[in-house]
Amino acid sequence: MDSDVAIAIDGLAVRRGKRDVLHGLTVSVPRGQVVGLLGPSGSGKTTLMRSVVGVQRTTGGSVTVLGMPAGSAPLRRRVGYVTQAPSVYDDLTVRENISYFARVLDAPAVDIDRVLAETGLTAQAGQLTASLSGGQHNRVSLAAALLGAPELLVLDEPTVGLDPVLRSELWALFHRLADAGTSLFVSSHVMDEATRCDRLLLMRDGELIADDTPAGLLQATGAPDAEAAFLELIRKREGAASASHGRHASDGEPR
Repeated sequence: MDSDVAIAIDGLAVRRGKRDVLHGLTVSVPRGQVVGLLGPSGSGKTTLMRSVVGVQRTTGGSVTVLGMPAGSAPLRRRVGYVTQAPSVYDDLTVRENISYFARVLDAPAVDIDRVLAETGLTAQAGQLTASLSGGQHNRVSLAAALLGAPELLVLDEPTVGLDPVLRSELWALFHRLADAGTSLFVSSHVMDEATRCDRLLLMRDGELIADDTPAGLLQATGAPDAEAAFLELIRKREGAASASHGRHASDGEPR
């Protein structure tokens, strides 16, 4: 695996029941960048992220993370994962939660104060997690994921429910981490967060419809913003599919 690649996905397919959720995705995520995975709810973003951390049953293809198969035991301390649902204990204080996860991960004690400060939770360290706002609750999960300085952070909708100021602060943190060498794979359904990424993967209906830089995406589509670019890509794909269907129908007509 290329040492410049954090995640290599080749032909990834996921089927749930009778429905195909991911349709043979092939893509790579470079190291040391903030790569955004954007798309509407239900497009397959969470399924893709679960595949990257090795907790999703797949039906085809492969996912390689930091040079190893996704879900390999050695990756547990090298990959930090934040799910959409908070994954911390409401009956513990913020500091107790972070201290607990630090022991589980065998992270140094100094990490506790570091991650609390990085996520803006120092003032809330003594509060019960259950008493926090939704945005603060999400930040406790993020703080736990930052313990041990993982090489790759997989963040599923980390800014959902946060006010604009805190969203801006978290994106600044993401870029500081990337500048220090951490690779970040961040999902969002908020298209205006596209401009905050170094690279963008746009998803719809279990397929990747774009893999480009924000500037490259706007240039390729001639759109003024990411949302308009997304809609333009969909329009072009649907137009191409309709034209292809028309050609196949014509091929079947008697001459």
